[in-house]
Order: sequence, then C-alpha cells, then structure tokens
Amino acid sequence: MTRAPAPPPAKPNRRMRGFEAASGLLQDRIRKAGEKRGFAVTRLLTHWPEVAGEDLARITRPVKVGYGAREGFGATLTILVSSAHAPLVQMQLPALKERVNACYGYAAIHRITLTQTAPSGFAEGQALFDPAPPTPRPVDPAVKARAAETADGVQDEGLKAALERLAQNFLSRSKA
Repeated sequence: MTRAPAPPPAKPNRRMRGFEAASGLLQDRIRKAGEKRGFAVTRLLTHWPEVAGEDLARITRPVKVGYGAREGFGATLTILVSSAHAPLVQMQLPALKERVNACYGYAAIHRITLTQTAPSGFAEGQALFDPAPPTPRPVDPAVKARAAETADGVQDEGLKAALERLAQNFLSRSKA
C-alpha cells in the first residue's frame, strides 16, 4: 500500500511570539519612505541630533539625498534651515559633511546644499525646529529645603531627585 502524502505545513502565525514592537511592524514602510527621498541609511534621519550635533540639529533638518549624474562621485544632501541661521550652518558645512560621511561609513556625501525656509518648514512637511531649551528659574531656598525634606526618606538617588523636582514645582507654583 502506498502512503497518503503528508499535508502541507501550516503557515506560521505571525503573532505566535506575543507582542511585537511597533518599530518592527513599521520598519519596511519607514525604509521605503526614506529610500524615496534618497536616504539609503535611515540612521541619518532617525539619529539626526547625534549625527549633526545638538546645536545644529535644533536649527536644521535633512530633507533629501540626491544622486545626480552631473555632479560626479558622491551624493548631495539637502538640508532645511531657517534663513536666519543659514550663514551659521554654512560655516559649519565641512565639519557636518565629515559627520554625515562617518554615519554612512564612507564618503557618500560630496556636497551639502541648504534650503532656506520659514521656521515652520514647507507646506508638505511642516517641520518645526526645536526652540532653545528654557532657562531654569531660580528656586527659593526655603522651597528647596522643604522639597529636600519631603524626599528625605527615599534611598534610590534617581527617584529622590525626581521627587525633589516634583515637590519644588508643586511648592513654587503660583496660587491663582
């Protein structure tokens, strides 16, 4: 007698492993969207503050990487910048080009061009530039001492510092 063929293996269920990270579900879509703008390495977009530095990242955004044939080897990175900050960024382009090429691992970027725009960005992207971090207000010494007294019994240093900041904010709020 001949045996009946074995049934084909069932398709594995994607969700057999439990929860999946949202980044894993969106990874292919993010990569495809980045490749449409020329970003073969999405790390340049996702880690722009680390690549450009905190000061430059606050006033710039990478927009596009173009691989034009008439420009020779390398690509052109287009950066969005507000017109008031353009001269400052222009002076720092050689150092920025080195940092961007370090992100790629080779001399991928040959030129960097700046596109000047309003602080709210183009109509399609509406990229808002981050404002400068707020300067801390001076805290009354009596409020500071009372906040330290409130968090006195906590042993974890991180939790203790967070509780002190919370108590300072609560005690120094305006009574409206």
